[in-house]
Amino acid sequence: MKQMQPGHMSQLDGKTVENDIEAWLDPYEDRLREECGVFGIAHNAEAAVLTALGLHALQHRGQEGCGIVTFDGALFHNERHLGLVGDHFTGNDLMSRLPGQSAIGHVRYATQGGTILRNVQPLFADLSGSGIGVAHNGNLTNARKLREQLVENGAIFQSTSDTEVILQLIARSRAPRMIERFVDALHQIDGAYALVALTNKKLIGARDPLGIRPLVLGDLNGSPVLASESCALDMIGATFVREVENGEVVVCSENGVESIKPFGQRAPRPCVFEFVYFSRPDSIVDGKSVYDVRKRMGIRLAQETKIEADVVVPVPDSGVPAALGYSEASGIPYELGIIRNHYVGRTFIEPTQQIRTLGVRRKHSANRGVLAGKRVVLVDDSIVRGTTSRKIVQMVRDAGAAEVHLRSASPAIQWPDFYGIDMPDRDQLIAGTKSVAEMADILGVDSLGFLSVDGLYWALGEGTRNSHAPRYSDHCFTGDYPTRLVDFERSQSDKDHQLSFLVEA
Repeated sequence: MKQMQPGHMSQLDGKTVENDIEAWLDPYEDRLREECGVFGIAHNAEAAVLTALGLHALQHRGQEGCGIVTFDGALFHNERHLGLVGDHFTGNDLMSRLPGQSAIGHVRYATQGGTILRNVQPLFADLSGSGIGVAHNGNLTNARKLREQLVENGAIFQSTSDTEVILQLIARSRAPRMIERFVDALHQIDGAYALVALTNKKLIGARDPLGIRPLVLGDLNGSPVLASESCALDMIGATFVREVENGEVVVCSENGVESIKPFGQRAPRPCVFEFVYFSRPDSIVDGKSVYDVRKRMGIRLAQETKIEADVVVPVPDSGVPAALGYSEASGIPYELGIIRNHYVGRTFIEPTQQIRTLGVRRKHSANRGVLAGKRVVLVDDSIVRGTTSRKIVQMVRDAGAAEVHLRSASPAIQWPDFYGIDMPDRDQLIAGTKSVAEMADILGVDSLGFLSVDGLYWALGEGTRNSHAPRYSDHCFTGDYPTRLVDFERSQSDKDHQLSFLVEA
């Protein structure tokens, strides 16, 4: 796919570094936001309970909302809530609230549509011949265009989620069978998706033609299971069968599991960020241990960005495997120089600027006994805007560190994502607009280093990146987007048209 350059590059405009930093959005929550997680199971009397457990295992993929749809042989049952799985899907009455032997579930972080209950999934609709529930992880790059066309033709939308576009396309298909209507809808959408759907007869899973978003197939004593990650299978004691292939639709019914390949054969390009950040370290993705890959990323990072130091400190928790690898390769001792508070909620009220500046400290504390007087290598999984990194660096310096050297276990994030990761525009990405020297100055570090793109591929067991046929979707590092960005291209065209009109006027 041709390299694209979405967004525009802004330059420093003479403001102080402090003002430049504060101009970026969130003052302390500077992590990549998880996408979403999906789960489904069929032919099991405890379907609702097992789905709730599976969603617990996938909670790291989304904390804003959760939902479950079940089918009891006659009726569909649906519960959706804002908040965490454990706050809603517990208690001895869960199976009476959500009866049935088949279920699908979803945990959500909003990448399309706001954080409101009507956008929480699974979405459900009564259609001719059957009801259908759909849960979606990913992002459709032509959702806006399709939505406009559907509305012009009389469609009424109840949510702002791109998942409802899929439901509308299924509803309007003229194909005779539900699975054919489902496939018909898939042929009209672009982008990245892992879908689980539930009808009155079938549990269906689908993965986009390039396999950008993950989906695995498991088995629990004869009950087929679909999930975003293998850790959800481990949670319920299911056996990992295989990954759903790119462009594959799996149909689970009383007759077993059927595989449909409606898109023909294409080379897969799964999202590399599953290894960098999103997946749990105990998951297996693309046949690889996420933990092992992250540790290898740290090993290669140490080889590529050597520095004399006294201690290697991870930025918890996601930086831990890479920091272990960095310590192993460099021979520099590994220590927990930053302690994370795991009991801080996401809805903390911050009424004043003075309190907001303490945002990082409520989540992380410096371990002064490890840091004081030491030359410290800080290892993080990635650097996005840089706002959190800067505050953590200052916290380490305040604890008495003699030097602070920041290392990112991923390449520099220079381009936004359009496939389900909540990624800032390019002018809000610190590496999208500034050199390494400028970034080091802004972050307040003695040195700054990133893993190379080839180093990332080495950690994945691929040797180097093949620029003509890359194995993974790595667009955030390279600008090489694997699909057309229909909605983005239309928005850019509209902006160019408006600018031209203003110039002519």
